[in-house]
Amino acid sequence: MSDPTTITVGGARAPEPETVTATRGERLGRLLQHHGAALVLLSLLVFGTVAFDSFATGDNLRAIAISSAFLAIIALGMTFVIISGGIDLSVGSQFVLGGVLAAYGSRAGLLAALALPLVVCGTIGLLQGVLIARFGMPPFIVTLAGLLGVRGIMLAVSDEGAKTYLVEDRTFAALGQEGPFDLTWPVLITVVLAVLGVVLLQRTGFGQNVFAVGGNEDAAGLMGVPVARTKILVYLMSGLLAGLAGALNAARLSSGVTILGIGLELDAIAAVVIGGALLTGGVGAVTGTMAGVLLLGVIQNLINQVGNLTSAVQQVVSGAFLVVVVVAQRILSRTQRLP
Repeated sequence: MSDPTTITVGGARAPEPETVTATRGERLGRLLQHHGAALVLLSLLVFGTVAFDSFATGDNLRAIAISSAFLAIIALGMTFVIISGGIDLSVGSQFVLGGVLAAYGSRAGLLAALALPLVVCGTIGLLQGVLIARFGMPPFIVTLAGLLGVRGIMLAVSDEGAKTYLVEDRTFAALGQEGPFDLTWPVLITVVLAVLGVVLLQRTGFGQNVFAVGGNEDAAGLMGVPVARTKILVYLMSGLLAGLAGALNAARLSSGVTILGIGLELDAIAAVVIGGALLTGGVGAVTGTMAGVLLLGVIQNLINQVGNLTSAVQQVVSGAFLVVVVVAQRILSRTQRLP
């Protein structure tokens, strides 16, 4: 018998008694699984450049990057949650709550404007993680309750949505409206967070624990992986990032708008799935998620380039595209012998 080797499935290492050699189809399926969103994104960029004169301009590409930054920050946290085998439906509500709290806290300066939404949304994420990890409650139910409860907190803070807090600290407002390299700070912050996310997921023990928990929670526990702690941390991270995205958006708008964030959690989930993650957990990548976010942004921008299509068409196209991606994911997972 050959010596035991180690294979990597979704980032989690497991011993195998025999060497497993991937077939050509499996290698192709793995390539498409990991980089399919980037390939489609590149194709759409080429198409947009050829089809529309105004698409590849600096101003238009800058607009895509700026509008995608806030969703990218939220989707980054969602990536860790989904890879761990969970789901977080509360991020849209935390996003809008974070914006309201940031605008409210800006009366005390930049530090309060950033700290208040991070503390509150981080605490909400932590509580959700504890309910899921320590009490065994389903993530869908816990975060659905969070979606409703957090939006209720936002309505209470904003007097049923009737009161809109304005950003009073100009330094904080500049954080969302200015920046070097002809980009705003939220875009640059998103890039930094994405790089840190790649390192955290692929180069640390915590990242390997996330893959292991999502791949097979029972097996991960038997291998000594701190399952409960890993789950709590990913929901804490999701809450913090949703609150940060809301705060940066409030800085960009110079106010804590109360009507935002509806359906944003679905956009974040769609971006993660389009980027190659499986909703069953154990598979995914930060780079794929970022490509998925940009892909959604480019699709919406291309529809806008046509000029006579409504936002309803954007939703239909995005939904149809997501269905195609999910079907493709299922086919690719079978070629790789994934569950």
